This record gives sequence, C-alpha cells and structure tokens, in this order.
Amino acid sequence: QVQLVESGGGLVQAGGSLRLSCAASGSIASINAMCWYRQSRGKQRELVAIIASDGSTNYADSVTGRFTFSRDNAKNTVYLQMNSLKFEDTAVYYCNALALTEWGTPTDYWGQGTQVTVSS
Repeated sequence: QVQLVESGGGLVQAGGSLRLSCAASGSIASINAMCWYRQSRGKQRELVAIIASDGSTNYADSVTGRFTFSRDNAKNTVYLQMNSLKFEDTAVYYCNALALTEWGTPTDYWGQGTQVTVSS
C-alpha cells in the first residue's frame, strides 16, 4: 500500500505561481512513476504531468513550459511547480502513483486532492 498526501493548493491571481507537494509513504519501492492529474468542475479528470522512475518527465500540452514536475527522493516527495497560472488551470489537483502489487500486477494510488483556484 502507498499513501499520498497533497498540499500547497490555494487561491492565486492569474499570472501567479503555486507549488504543489505530494508526500508518499508505505511501499515506496513499488512505485514506478508518479503523476499529477486535475479535474475541473464538469470535466473529466486529465493527466497534467508524469515523472518516471528514471526522472524523465512529460507534460500535457496545456501546461508545457509553465509547469515543472520534480522529486526529492530523500523526502519521498514530488512537487509540481506551477507558474504563469491561468484561470483555466483552476481545478482539484490529484497526486497519483503507478505501482506494482506484491504479486507484480499494476495498480495505482490516489491522494485526496488539493484545490487550486486562479482568479482572473
């Protein structure tokens, strides 16, 4: 089992910045990749960014150049630095861990979500 706790959301003006954190605990060694998703009201949850075990990252087109996904292995924490925020970035942001069970089957874990609100 993996537990994920997000923090860092809040209210910010358009053009501003926020940094989200996601602290992982439990079966850390089973994690292959970490992701950030977001869900706006009335919309489906969408993948924002992913960081693989080798540290490589990929981003949704809508956030490329503005968001940076990083990790601190010593703290078992990943971060999403969000700059030049836009009104359309307003959403609940979720941390997600892609892992393997003890039987080697893929599974994933979710945090509780953190609200990001960007005022125009």
